[in-house]
Amino acid sequence: MRPPYRLLLIAALWVAASAVAGETGDLPGFDQVKRDFRPSDVKVLDRQGELLQRMRVDTRVRRGDWIALADISPALRTAMVLSEDKRFYEHSGVDWQAVSAAAWGNLWNTRTRGASTITMQLAGLLDDDLHRAGSGRSLTQKISQTLAAQRLEQGWRKDQILEAYLNEVPFRGEIVGIDALSRSLFGKAPQGLDLREAAVAAALVRAPNAAPALVGQRACELMRAMAPDSPTDCMSIDMFTAASLQRRGYEPSDGIAPHWARRVMKEDHGPVVRTSLRAPLQRFAAASLQQHLRELRGRHVEDGAVVVLDNASGEVLAWVGSSGTLSRAAEVDGVLAPRQPGSTLKPFLYAEAIAEERLTAASLLDDSSAQINTSGGLYIPKNYDHQFKGYVSVRTALAASLNVPAVRTLVMVSPDAFARQLRGAGLTLAQSGDYYGYSLALGSAEVSLLGLANAYRTLANGGRFGPTRDLATSPSAPFTQVFDPRAAFIVGDILSDPNARARTFGLDSVLGTRFWTAVKTGTSKDMRDNWAVGWSSRYTVGVWVGNASGAPMWDVSGTSGAAPVWAEVMGFLHRNEPSRPPAPPPGVETQRVRFGDELEAPRDEWFITGTAQPLFALAPDAAAAAARITAPSDGTILALDPDIPPNRQRVRFEASGHGLQWRLDGKPFARGNTAQWLPWPGRHLLELVGADGKVADQVRLEVRGAGVVADAGAPPRR
Repeated sequence: MRPPYRLLLIAALWVAASAVAGETGDLPGFDQVKRDFRPSDVKVLDRQGELLQRMRVDTRVRRGDWIALADISPALRTAMVLSEDKRFYEHSGVDWQAVSAAAWGNLWNTRTRGASTITMQLAGLLDDDLHRAGSGRSLTQKISQTLAAQRLEQGWRKDQILEAYLNEVPFRGEIVGIDALSRSLFGKAPQGLDLREAAVAAALVRAPNAAPALVGQRACELMRAMAPDSPTDCMSIDMFTAASLQRRGYEPSDGIAPHWARRVMKEDHGPVVRTSLRAPLQRFAAASLQQHLRELRGRHVEDGAVVVLDNASGEVLAWVGSSGTLSRAAEVDGVLAPRQPGSTLKPFLYAEAIAEERLTAASLLDDSSAQINTSGGLYIPKNYDHQFKGYVSVRTALAASLNVPAVRTLVMVSPDAFARQLRGAGLTLAQSGDYYGYSLALGSAEVSLLGLANAYRTLANGGRFGPTRDLATSPSAPFTQVFDPRAAFIVGDILSDPNARARTFGLDSVLGTRFWTAVKTGTSKDMRDNWAVGWSSRYTVGVWVGNASGAPMWDVSGTSGAAPVWAEVMGFLHRNEPSRPPAPPPGVETQRVRFGDELEAPRDEWFITGTAQPLFALAPDAAAAAARITAPSDGTILALDPDIPPNRQRVRFEASGHGLQWRLDGKPFARGNTAQWLPWPGRHLLELVGADGKVADQVRLEVRGAGVVADAGAPPRR
């Protein structure tokens, strides 16, 4: 067949196209296509627009960002045009020269490249009716695609067509668009693709699901065409292609706030979500937590969480849900997981007792062995160090985190009333107060770190509760007064007092900061959870460490567990920002107080107006009752172990009260609340002498072993 016949064939095809296709639907404009483009990922940003986390939400395809043509590698643009449409910049949508060649070849069963231009392919990508079926496009579809391509060329510029094509074209498997391809196969942005990578990318468009060897062969041909004067090593290209097609470096989620991203993604958002977090703070909090947990690795602790709240707005400024790679349960969000809070509930208990004027900050509470009758039997609370301090003020009891005084306070308030108060502060309790009983004072109910931190934020705001905010654009919610502002102020003053916490934590504690803060630690039963929660004038920080599995830690205290992380995060927040004590609210006053029997040093104390008094002392009968031997119990029988050297065997005496002296078998033995005794065989009388010089308590002991002598008051003969 001669060339004139080819021209006749082209004309016949065009007449057929016009007759069959008729009028086709309108195609969208470039701006609309770009606007409607949706990546398969959502980007979660901080308040300043910095990327926090990228989360995949579309599991059908893998799309990256829309990439402008100017940000796409020139090598890729050249390779794509050379591979798919050599006369792209010359035709008006249809390459009639290629059409005639394809038609002639199909007529004589000759293998040809085909005549589909980049513009025609883009038309097929933008119109569902023009999509290729499994057996190829029908004649009607081909004709409609031809007309659609011509309309695109009339309304779009060439650079817009090529840009949209590179962002919409499928490459391999689920990968759509040049951004997803570049990051998945080559681990880089599209503007960084070199000649070899561009050739592989262009080769995939022609045969998306071809074997690596065929893709490599096609890429080698493209490289020869793009750089005819340079030698081409097809073997190395083949190896590179095979390695690239096996790579999947574009992770479903990537960033510094995975748990936070899942939280904000629960609502329907667009491809970009701007949140309340601060990226620098988030990075610092995560790094501080990981570093400290590495130091605690030998103590069987691997998990932790940190949350930071803005006191005024309730905005979440940092949300570290786990220790990341250090954890075997990194998917568990420690900010939301319910845990027993230990002593961190005590501030709310004392706030209620002070508000009800049952107690003042200077009131005396008995820290001694207690047996409280409950419906389930006797409840016998103990302190963290298994020692008792005798009578102490409320300020000391709270700051030093003594358990027995807290339980005695809950007896006054009642568990059910305390539970209602906790719920008012936003803490969700699974059961009623009566269900938990008096153990609620020691944190037997489970709460989340977020809920606990926001409850402390309530104290920071003078007893006013407000919900937290996740998004930078969400409006502030009104506050609700749930605690007496006077009681909240007094509790905050106690928790900021380093002298008051010295009984337990010492004067040089990690809880002490160079700026004003109020803080409380807590440890749950069996050392399964450790907490540090507190606030400054502007921020509330909550930290939890433990194990997501619930396994106990080994020798992790309130100051060695969560507190160091809390102190570091607070220090970061206030590195250039002051924190000053809050102004006292109306209805509080100061009073100089002193304590009888020198129970505590004189000091200026805060009171709710009308509750102040200058002297706090025990009644004579109370003072006598306060001094008692707590260990050993009366009638104890001790046996000496012959396999242990006698000078290595000791008995510990413990007592509650103040100004105490010990007498053993009528002779002065020691002073203070504790004493160590080297036992000898025989029967002994142990007496405790109170501050008034009278015997307050006594117990009888018997020590059994070789060499018992008649005179029980004398040491054995050697």
